[in-house]
Amino acid sequence: MRTITTTEDLAEYCTQAAKFPYVTVDTEFLRERTYYAKLCLVQLAMPGDDDSNAVLVDPLAKGLSLAPLYDLFRDENVVKVFHAARQDLEIFFVEEGVIPSPLFDTQVAAMVCGFGDQVGYETLVRKIAREAVDKSSRFTDWSRRPLSDAQKTYALADVTHLRVVYEYLAKELEKSKRTKWVTEELGVLTEPSTYIVEPANAWKRVKTRTNSGKFMAAVVTLAAFRETYAQSRNVPRNRVFKDDALVELASTKPKDMNDLNRSRLLLREARRGDIAEGILTAIARAENVPADQIPRPEKGRDKQMVPAALADLLRVLLKAKSEEYAVAQKLICNASDLDGLASGERDLPLLKGWRGEVFGDAAIQLCEGKIALVANGKTVSTVKL
Repeated sequence: MRTITTTEDLAEYCTQAAKFPYVTVDTEFLRERTYYAKLCLVQLAMPGDDDSNAVLVDPLAKGLSLAPLYDLFRDENVVKVFHAARQDLEIFFVEEGVIPSPLFDTQVAAMVCGFGDQVGYETLVRKIAREAVDKSSRFTDWSRRPLSDAQKTYALADVTHLRVVYEYLAKELEKSKRTKWVTEELGVLTEPSTYIVEPANAWKRVKTRTNSGKFMAAVVTLAAFRETYAQSRNVPRNRVFKDDALVELASTKPKDMNDLNRSRLLLREARRGDIAEGILTAIARAENVPADQIPRPEKGRDKQMVPAALADLLRVLLKAKSEEYAVAQKLICNASDLDGLASGERDLPLLKGWRGEVFGDAAIQLCEGKIALVANGKTVSTVKL
């Protein structure tokens, strides 16, 4: 098991990898005690039947630069293959501002190919590569050196088996002419804004039960302070103060340290120093937010206004189309958008792109009474009216 610890060796490997049509990639990282993930290991594998062209790259090695890897990520002639790439891509974007392109995510592809919702890597390896993956090292401390043989074996398996999975899924997509479906789905992953958390928008993560103006103004300013503080100190936002404490503070609006110390949910560390001062400043700032600048969370759909019978018919149609096209239901549409469609909404993702072809067009016809559902033994199909 080869481990790369120098920039020169990494450059040599990436030069070789650039001669192939694809390279598989995975990472190991820690994030429990930091805001940004700490990259501890990068795994790479070129096409082939053995492990000789798979390597571990140690980003913690003194003097090693990942610049050659980032150059490979920018090479448009080499497909970068990940499984469930979201967190891996965030690391590379934060570190270097680079998003690997072209990109292939086997989890997304597997959902398009009928392997179910958010299928795990172990499941795909078992079903496609006919191999078992030992995940016992998954939650070990990847920042400690030296790495154990068990850790290395586990890490390499995440890119060696991925080659078989990728080649199988790519062929299936080509046969079914669904490659463009995956490309559509990867649009979010390849969009830089996916990985940028603006403090001004941090309030959207906080669940609240009331939308009153003064309360929401405080939620916005408190969430913005917490995000800014967490980013600047590189600590998890919940280590600053948790959501329940934020909601409590937005409700009670403490004006001084005495008020702050009456909080039931605020951690001891947040009752003094920079955090305490930041909280009081955020509350004071909320008092001066103009009413027309206070954001309003999107209102959930009133379940009583959703035509239940039509919503149920749409769910049957969704399941039927999911089975017909062998595509995961959740990839086609979520329950909320289905209720929205039944309620008359039409600006929905399920009506666009490949989703419209697979399900949306038929769903509109069902809503308009142009088709009906019929049972044919164990399957359900549609008939024109």
